[in-house]
Amino acid sequence: MINLGAVSQNSINDDPEITQNSINHWIAQSEVELENYNYFSAQKDLDKALALAEKSNNKKSAGIIYALKGKLKLITQEEDKAIKLLNKAIEIQRIINDNKNLGSSYKIFADVYFAKGDFYSALDSYRAAKSKFEEEELNRELAETLLSEGKTYIQLRNYHKARDLIEQSIAVSKKYDYYKTESEALVNHALTYSKLGNQEKALALALEGLNIAKTNNYTSIINEAYLLLSELYNDTGAYKDSRDFLKKHITLSDSIRELTISSSNSQETQYLLNEEKEKNQEIVEKLEKAEDEQNMSTLISILSVALITILSLLTLSLYKNNNIRLKTNNMLHKKNSELIIAKEKAELASKTKANFLSTVTHELRTPLYAVTGLSNMLLDENPRPEQVQHLKSLKFSGDYLLTFINDILQINKIEANKVDIEPETFNLKKKINNIILALNNSALDNNIKIHYEFDKELPENFIADQLKISQILINLIGNSIKFTKDGDIWIRVYKIEQQGKTYILRFEIEDNGIGISQEKQDHMFESFSQGSIQINRKYGGTGLGLSIVKGLIDILKGKIYVKSELDKGTTFYFEIPLEHTTVEEAQENAPTYFDGKSDDLNLTNVKILVVEDNKINQMITKKILTKMNLKCDIVDNGEAAVEMIKANAYNIVLMDIHMPGISGIEATKQVREFDKKLTIFALTAVTIEDKMHEFEEAGFTDIIPKPFKQEEFEKKLYNALASKKETPSTSA
Repeated sequence: MINLGAVSQNSINDDPEITQNSINHWIAQSEVELENYNYFSAQKDLDKALALAEKSNNKKSAGIIYALKGKLKLITQEEDKAIKLLNKAIEIQRIINDNKNLGSSYKIFADVYFAKGDFYSALDSYRAAKSKFEEEELNRELAETLLSEGKTYIQLRNYHKARDLIEQSIAVSKKYDYYKTESEALVNHALTYSKLGNQEKALALALEGLNIAKTNNYTSIINEAYLLLSELYNDTGAYKDSRDFLKKHITLSDSIRELTISSSNSQETQYLLNEEKEKNQEIVEKLEKAEDEQNMSTLISILSVALITILSLLTLSLYKNNNIRLKTNNMLHKKNSELIIAKEKAELASKTKANFLSTVTHELRTPLYAVTGLSNMLLDENPRPEQVQHLKSLKFSGDYLLTFINDILQINKIEANKVDIEPETFNLKKKINNIILALNNSALDNNIKIHYEFDKELPENFIADQLKISQILINLIGNSIKFTKDGDIWIRVYKIEQQGKTYILRFEIEDNGIGISQEKQDHMFESFSQGSIQINRKYGGTGLGLSIVKGLIDILKGKIYVKSELDKGTTFYFEIPLEHTTVEEAQENAPTYFDGKSDDLNLTNVKILVVEDNKINQMITKKILTKMNLKCDIVDNGEAAVEMIKANAYNIVLMDIHMPGISGIEATKQVREFDKKLTIFALTAVTIEDKMHEFEEAGFTDIIPKPFKQEEFEKKLYNALASKKETPSTSA
């Protein structure tokens, strides 16, 4: 009689797809057990998978399993056994040309050699693994291998080579968002810079790596970063910071050790249970034998022993697991409370920094108004010939300081992630052409010819944040103009990749100027680097332009490169994604400023109210208005301004923002309750971008930032008067 059940079972077992699914299941299960430190279970799962693979003659799966067994032996510090298993894996994978998994086997082989301290053999295997990963385009594995290779060179004290490899690992990790590899690579990158004597760069990299590790809760990397930062701060003499990070490292090390012990205890219990199950199987076989021999006495004894053993082990297991759970929960609650406190402190520090910068900026802009205003006035009042150069120097210093303040504010906003992307339709080709036209006078002053190449196959209309793209190009082209004399600048735009409507465009700004040394290239995108300070003293500028460029390109999800050689020139490349559109660029409806002659306006009856609490600024503004043949009244607070506007018919009000009593914003709101048409300019030193919505809500007609350029100030006032046709405001 045929056993149909057995036939059915055999057919299922012989089905290649079902067998492969079973193999994959046991491999996946073993990897989960490995991550949870359950090495005994992982070993059993791999044994089951290997049995199925060998039975079905599945070479590919057998190679993978041998490699994983080798990895398990590496973890349990049985390196010689690991090498034997990995040799089997590599032999199989070479025969069947399984390059993808062969690379992984080489990588594990290298890790074994690294653990044994045979660093040169480790390097050979890492290079072999890297070659396979590059062939198969396995970017995650490539990033991890580059990092491991770099760590090996650190052990060999070849820090320059280590730095180059780790930089490559960081580049790949950033491109594909492999945060764990990136954070670990940044910490090791910091270590290389420390060994090379650049502690400042090392600190920046270590803090960046720590930040990513904390964001993603990579505990071991956080702990490694704490220790390194403690050493770096100690080397730089910041002993308090060094002690703080050392304490954090010790606390976290204790936590990791406790968790590891807990995991080990749990694993030990599980191992005992599994071992006991195997013994119980032997007991069952003895029971069957005893039953055959009808030896009831032996049967009862064996059953009793088995039952008592199982109950004892279960009790022990429950007790240990309960203790582990309680300790883990307590630890998690404690860590959670610490994280909440740390988060609150970080948020408070960020707000304090923002408020500080806002206050300092306002306080600096206010006296700058006096510096630039007075220097302009004195230059217009026929100074003695020997005074002219001094006044021009004073004016230049004021303009430089204003640019410097604006650059610091922009970097602060970028670092605080307060820069929003505002996409809009625009014509890229026309935008770049306008930028070139705006900068061409500066280029001609240095006897420079600008060449513009826009790929003929490239569409012109895109959707993107055109203001940020303009800032990037103005900074880079301006930089080339500054460092080039009697030469050429080439600007090129072309496509390097396209996915649907999204184009990856490459922008190139090349010059044949003085060039940049390799040493300075390593730090050129950092704020306030020593090289930039020395260069800017000679050539001018704040030295923050490239830091701003790097920040803006990061916000636009792009990347920037530089290629340069001393005395031969520099080329900046940056790549950003832009969305193509068939919609034409919208026509700008910006107001046309008055460009006629002031003599064409009847200014006889024009009255202006200046609301300003600073006596020097009152005097400067009044002098400027007098020079424009305009009469003005002056008050020094918001309450008085509201009363004056109610009692008089003014054409224009120049309203300061920060004053004693009510602010200029509050005063304007009160005026708008009875006069909707009066022209009110916010004459302010606050950061316009951060307060724009407040100005709009209050009802200001326009904004004139302090310190202002006198020509622009005059144009805005004349434009307002021309549009009103000299009709004074009437109170409602």
